[in-house]
Amino acid sequence: MPKLTFRYYPYPISPEQAGLEKKIFRYSLFIPLLFLFAMWIIKITESTLGISLVNLGMYPRHQQGLPGIIMSPLIHGDWQHLFGNSASFLVLATALFFFYRKLALRIFIINYLLSGILLWLGGRQVWHIGASGVIYGLAAFLLFSGIFRKDVRLLTISLIVVFLYGSFFWGLFPIKENISWDGHLMGAASGTILASIFHKYGPPRPRYDWEEEEDDEEESEGEEGEEHNNLKNDTDKPKTSHTNPTI
Repeated sequence: MPKLTFRYYPYPISPEQAGLEKKIFRYSLFIPLLFLFAMWIIKITESTLGISLVNLGMYPRHQQGLPGIIMSPLIHGDWQHLFGNSASFLVLATALFFFYRKLALRIFIINYLLSGILLWLGGRQVWHIGASGVIYGLAAFLLFSGIFRKDVRLLTISLIVVFLYGSFFWGLFPIKENISWDGHLMGAASGTILASIFHKYGPPRPRYDWEEEEDDEEESEGEEGEEHNNLKNDTDKPKTSHTNPTI
């Protein structure tokens, strides 16, 4: 039974290409797992020492909340909060690094900072913690990047994001007071902005067999037209005669 895989290149692929794809996937896990490790270390430290690092979170439009641009995504309220964010973060961040490769690190860092800056500028003046803003930024980027680029492969990723995280939509509204919906909203805005700015970048669009056939037909039509012109030019030329010209 053939394996169902998502590739940048047409089927079939060589064993070397398949091995390269697996290697790229392993590398795609590195940075997401590194940030995930930092989240868990911070939570374990809080739990072990019996302390709270909420004061290192985000407090909008206040100098004390500025470190939260960096720190707030790494701090979580309880274990359930951390568990929920860990799974979504790992899936979306790995998808970013696997499918966007050369662009991924830039998008990840800008989204991380931009979502925090937007929240500091426009969020409610309460303490905000958790990686939800970053997660919403990743989800929005993956969703809208496929739409803006009109790439069938990336649109597939967009549909998967909608299918898996469609419930994220409700997190953009102030349904629950203790949920940082404004953090979610700023993260989604960050991802959408980045998808718009970088819509010309990313994995190259593949060429399909039917497109190559059209190019071949156009080339053959061009060659036939050239031959026809050559024949016409030949008929237009005066024929050489061995008889003496009339005078």
